[in-house]
Amino acid sequence: MATQTEATNPVPFSQGMKIGLFIPCYIDLIYPEVGIATLELLERFGLDVGFPLDQTCCGQPMSNSGDEVNAAAAERLFIENFKTYDYIVGPAGSCVKQVRCHFDKLEQTEDVRHVRQGTYELVEFLHDILKVDSFPWAEFQHPVALHNSCSSIRGLGIAKPSEIMGPAFDKTADLLSKVKGLVLVPVDRPDDCCGFGGTFCVTDEAVSARMGLDKAHDHIRHGAEYVVSPDMSCLMHQQGIARRAGLDLKYIHVAQVLNGGPF
Repeated sequence: MATQTEATNPVPFSQGMKIGLFIPCYIDLIYPEVGIATLELLERFGLDVGFPLDQTCCGQPMSNSGDEVNAAAAERLFIENFKTYDYIVGPAGSCVKQVRCHFDKLEQTEDVRHVRQGTYELVEFLHDILKVDSFPWAEFQHPVALHNSCSSIRGLGIAKPSEIMGPAFDKTADLLSKVKGLVLVPVDRPDDCCGFGGTFCVTDEAVSARMGLDKAHDHIRHGAEYVVSPDMSCLMHQQGIARRAGLDLKYIHVAQVLNGGPF
């Protein structure tokens, strides 16, 4: 397996792209290793990645609560930070969904439209824009249960939701299938909400906790050692529940797996 310093890919994807790295506030504060893995992974493809130091919250907590007035300042700052980049890439489907789908209360200037259209969740950027077909440095010899968040599935189209007819697809699973040794285990209810929901886990604590416990038992029942997701917020919720229930499950962001560690 390649070391962290051997960050090269056989296919040159740089193409002069200027990438803005969007690291959500909770990842920056609680899971900085996910932000580091995202940066290292993007740089493996020869991309010019910048990190605006003035970035803060994208405004999602306020927006989710219906407080668009207080969300607006964070949203305007996001536009100012990222308006000069060709693409903005972040390792969090719910936060990317906030930018793409819910910056609609702002005046739709040219900068706002550019940022909204150019903001991508990491998996969809790798899958749809870079069209990555291999991760030669990555190896993960474990059975893995995949959790695509509700925001990623129904807001960004990262996988087919079960309630809609049509051919099955899953962009996260497609990328993970290219990692040596990794075995994706099937689960009974792959696109059920885990109960996090941001403010939902505060306003409906008991329901949220039970949904997370059901999800954890589904993963355990099918022999998963790890749960992997593009959304660390969902993993944070599930990890807390699994620990309290004494379940032997480990939780890790997809960026860490695709980057080949460290774990």
